[in-house]
Amino acid sequence: MKFEELKNKKILIIGGGIEGQASLKYLSEHFSGQQITLVDQKDGAGYLAHQNDYDLAIKSPGIPKEAILIPYTTMTNIFFANAKGKIIGVTGTKGKSTTSTLIYEILKAHGSDAHLGGNIGTPMFSFLDSLRDDSVSVLELSSFQLADAVMSPHIAVLLMTAPEHLDYHIDINSYIEAKRNIVRFQSRDDYAVLNKDYPATRESDLLTEAHVYWVGNYVEHQEKQGCFVRDGGMYLLMDGREERIMDTKDVMLQGFHNLENACSAVMATLLAGASMKSILSVLKSFKGLSYRLEYIGQNKGISYFNDSLATIPEATMGALEALGEDVVTLIAGGHDRGLDYSELGEYIAKTQIKTLILFPETGVKIWEAVVKETPENTRPQKFEVTSMEEAVRIAADNTEYGKICLLSPASSSFGLFKDYKDRGNQFKEAIQNL
Repeated sequence: MKFEELKNKKILIIGGGIEGQASLKYLSEHFSGQQITLVDQKDGAGYLAHQNDYDLAIKSPGIPKEAILIPYTTMTNIFFANAKGKIIGVTGTKGKSTTSTLIYEILKAHGSDAHLGGNIGTPMFSFLDSLRDDSVSVLELSSFQLADAVMSPHIAVLLMTAPEHLDYHIDINSYIEAKRNIVRFQSRDDYAVLNKDYPATRESDLLTEAHVYWVGNYVEHQEKQGCFVRDGGMYLLMDGREERIMDTKDVMLQGFHNLENACSAVMATLLAGASMKSILSVLKSFKGLSYRLEYIGQNKGISYFNDSLATIPEATMGALEALGEDVVTLIAGGHDRGLDYSELGEYIAKTQIKTLILFPETGVKIWEAVVKETPENTRPQKFEVTSMEEAVRIAADNTEYGKICLLSPASSSFGLFKDYKDRGNQFKEAIQNL
């Protein structure tokens, strides 16, 4: 929606979170004299009772569209319609923040006027006015932000996609379709970067008119263009030519899932005009994000890793794969959103994990999945806990010298913790207090 369409309208901003507050600030500054009101669920059950008194609503992510009875738009749609320069959008179930930040850092190293925002925590409106014709906006986009999208970015990056947020979306299909809006409205002048190793992502090429580039495991003699991993190397396939651009051991990020994220960043930044020199420089130095396989340090010979951002089983499996056989203690579990933990239980059964420390509610499901896959005499020790302090104390008492204790919950944080940051920070604090 263009700004001209907002003039002389009574606007209701629904949702008082980061986006809602940013929308109120921005629109109040640019449309002074208009009636602009913010309401939130915290205002009580009737917070939407007077919505018919307004011409237009601006819906924050996570607010059910069924609750809105008047025409509405979103910050994402307003930004896409009014932003100068090019937009690179990144979505997927896991890896969004890492890949978005990696793309941003490469563009900055190249000298581009790059801006990073969206679901990563910086509202898009906070840098909208500073954009130039040669600017590049790198946006991490959640399924909530994409569910109402009517435009797609110039360069769309769709990472691994697996079930999540099924407490908001009706089912897995509606979740996937929301993600696919990132490519659905592209033109032939645009680009789509798709992870070919996940069916939901791979099959999204049918929905876009853009030029498609692929990332993931290398397949011999494939015709697909893109960036792939094979034989300890990262390869670029473009215009029928294959080039090994670097050894995977030189990528600072750990784990195969992060090599896929790195491949996505390579393709997106190449398409945005970055030099290979800038790309390789950042890949060799970028250590990743806090709360994502973050090394906390050692205490009495035990290494602690904070992977609080792992809110689905696939992310935890990726963390276990990345750190390898030294992980003997896993702290997991959290809020139950109806996810399936059978594959995680099967994966844990094949690892060297000897101690499993579990939070409610999903701790029960995780344990049941492990029990199903392992004989009684080979199962890990199970501890059920309700505080991070207790979890870390048990980990310290039961983890072997020289081995790893990993916090990777495979579940969201709601209930015992405010959010994944609070969960990760309590983990760090408990280790410091040992």
